[in-house]
Amino acid sequence: MLSCRYSDVDVFRRLLSQAAPHRLHLLGLLLIGLLWSPMALLAPLPLKIAVDSAVGAEPLPSFLGALVSNSSERPLAALAVAFGLAVALAVVGQVRSFAELLLRTYTGEQLTLAFRARLFRHAQRLSLAYHDRNGSFDATHRILSDAPCVQWVTIYGIIPVLAASVTLIGMIYVTAVIDWQLAAVALAVSPIIFLLSRIHSRCVRPCWDQSRRLEGATLSIVQEVLSVLRVVKAFGREGHETERFARRSRRVIATNLWIAAINGWFDLLKGLVIALAAATVLAIGVLHVRAGILSLGELLLVIGYVWQILGPVHTITNSLSSLQVAFAAGRRAFGLLDQSADADDRPDARPLGRAAGAVEFREVYFRYDEGRSALHDVSFRVTPGTRVGIVGPTGSGKTTLVNLLIRFYDPTHGAILLDGVDLRAYRLADLRNQFAIVLQEPVLFSASIADNIAYGRPDATHREIAEAAQAAQVHEFIAGLPEGYDTQVGERGMILSGGERQRISLARAFLRNAPILILDEPTSSVDARTEGAIVEVLGRLMEGRTTFIIAHRLSTLIHCDVRIRIDHGRLGPAEREAPINTRPGVLTLKGGFFEAFGGWSRARTVDR
Repeated sequence: MLSCRYSDVDVFRRLLSQAAPHRLHLLGLLLIGLLWSPMALLAPLPLKIAVDSAVGAEPLPSFLGALVSNSSERPLAALAVAFGLAVALAVVGQVRSFAELLLRTYTGEQLTLAFRARLFRHAQRLSLAYHDRNGSFDATHRILSDAPCVQWVTIYGIIPVLAASVTLIGMIYVTAVIDWQLAAVALAVSPIIFLLSRIHSRCVRPCWDQSRRLEGATLSIVQEVLSVLRVVKAFGREGHETERFARRSRRVIATNLWIAAINGWFDLLKGLVIALAAATVLAIGVLHVRAGILSLGELLLVIGYVWQILGPVHTITNSLSSLQVAFAAGRRAFGLLDQSADADDRPDARPLGRAAGAVEFREVYFRYDEGRSALHDVSFRVTPGTRVGIVGPTGSGKTTLVNLLIRFYDPTHGAILLDGVDLRAYRLADLRNQFAIVLQEPVLFSASIADNIAYGRPDATHREIAEAAQAAQVHEFIAGLPEGYDTQVGERGMILSGGERQRISLARAFLRNAPILILDEPTSSVDARTEGAIVEVLGRLMEGRTTFIIAHRLSTLIHCDVRIRIDHGRLGPAEREAPINTRPGVLTLKGGFFEAFGGWSRARTVDR
């Protein structure tokens, strides 16, 4: 896995950098956490006052002595001081906890949102090859489940460790002032526990990495099955898919059980060490009371501080151990972020306003990552406004051809030119603004019809949206809906028929008004009657635009000026010669052919 190359230090440093914009909120959380130190130091004090001053005859601590002036009422006054101090500490502690909860929740959600947005933005820029290879749910799981690692490290990792460290230092100092031997015993526990924590982290780290990977793979089964549920139901494979999910889930359970076993053994060893330390402190403390070195109240105070010392040690070691979960998630998240984008702009990339639409493929080769050759020595040139039909058997490379034109991929060898300039020389955003695309399976989003039509031009007015719908012959249908253009189409537009979805896609292309049009099997999923209406709309849509239309049905290509055939990634040979019946000068081929309405003609160049 790519994520395994990141060390804990690398992940920690990068997560801190990610959290840097929220440094003020994190500082506020740290300051609130540090308030626990003086409160922890004062927490055992009411018990000491009650035992030594209210029950016994010891004077109150000097900073509280001024509160009691009458010696005859000293026991009751000392009890009142102990009572008031205990209540005040409880109230302040609750207020502090409430403020910490609010700020921690707000900051944590903001940190996670910012990291998720960054991951989502980058995932959209990754190549189609990456998503084809890893599956769409891999990125989804990293965005949703791994992004919270930034708050796990900062809010639930660093801040508790820092606050506990300050408390630990304060407790050790105060305990040492009272009885340095007891402080030494309590302090001697810390290196042992930290050593156990270090061993635990090394053991549990690979387990958490494996758990995160398996969890993502398990959830991907759910996403995959639900996205093709009709096929699963049609073949009666619900039981098989359930078993596949359960089998993968059992691997997750086994890994998590092993992690739980490691954590349990660590907690057991840590508990034994802490119990031995506490018992030793108690034994030595009793001996010191019997020897007159400590009062009973001071012993109770020291024991309280010792437990307070062990508490921060416990917090620190637990935080360091739980960081392994965050680091495992962070490695996966940064593994996604460090993937190269599909097509980055060159430093000297040129802007592009509106292209004329002249397209040239110049000795283009393309090979997918796994080594399969998709296009081989493809060369042709079309003039602006040409309507080019692309035909060929399934898997011949037709869709790959137009994917290269939009720069979803870059050629392995050769170049593709737009208006005489290599596509890679343009700014990517400007280049893709030159295209309107209508796919074989209409793509609609879970939004209103108006939002779907305006997807390529979100600033379009309602009038422009309606005009595009009229051009696509779908306005009357939309106007007849109860909510008109505000009608929600549901997930992937499934409340609409295939023809309705396709005409909304065509309306989107009309509104886009791009100089180059890509049509990929636009009528393959509709019936003959609907196809006729769509073909009529396509004729108007292609007017004045350079168009590439992929189709198996010849009826879809009636508006094309020329047709080219691709077979096994190559421009195939002409099947027969016939008179040319098309506009001259629209297509130039290198060693290939073109098909016009009158039939086939071998040609290298047709001059206007």
